[in-house]
Amino acid sequence: MFLLYADESGSPGGPDQEHFVLAGVSVFERSAHWLSIELDKIASRFNEQSPSDVELHGSPMFAGKNSWRRHPKQKRVDAIKDALRLIDGRRYRIFASVVRKGAISPEDPVHCTFQQLVTRFDHFLAREHNHFNNTQRGLIIFDKSHKEAPIQSLATQFKVDGHEWGNLRNMAEVPAFIDSKATRLIQLADLVAYAIHRKYEKDDTQFFEVIKRGFDFYGGVQHGFHSIL
Repeated sequence: MFLLYADESGSPGGPDQEHFVLAGVSVFERSAHWLSIELDKIASRFNEQSPSDVELHGSPMFAGKNSWRRHPKQKRVDAIKDALRLIDGRRYRIFASVVRKGAISPEDPVHCTFQQLVTRFDHFLAREHNHFNNTQRGLIIFDKSHKEAPIQSLATQFKVDGHEWGNLRNMAEVPAFIDSKATRLIQLADLVAYAIHRKYEKDDTQFFEVIKRGFDFYGGVQHGFHSIL
């Protein structure tokens, strides 16, 4: 089974931010443990005795909020980049959608980006079956948020009634929701979403440059990234 750990960046409503991002990192189930260990090593730079107490979270890390305040900025920035460098585009792939809210209004940014995320992940699973004889199901795992109910509803709708381009055929179940403190890979998805949002919202590309080769890519086409700007 392939797991897609996903998170958002930006607010889907309100005028304070122009862009909304939904992004995920795809990991084969047997690889999840080893990727988590590598992320634990990065977290241990900030608490060697208890790295599990350190949550890798893009916005507070970069801004130096709360407990991050006592760590030098360059050390925090380097940690974000080192975590993002673990995504190689082969064992671990990025699927993401970024929209400028004004460009899709009155459509809901959550609906738009989730449809892109789940269908692109579904197409990846179909490609693994059709071209590589690797038949696997997929499961999307989100950080717990107030969007759990609408995303569950959308996932059921896309599976039963279909989406704009057909039906979901390779999902094992509707998305699961887990507290990000409990899993490093949700934290990695947060860092990816933050990297994309920072590029489009703040014109700061330093983190996006690290991940730009990590998006799902096949046959000379980048399938893992969608944008409406």
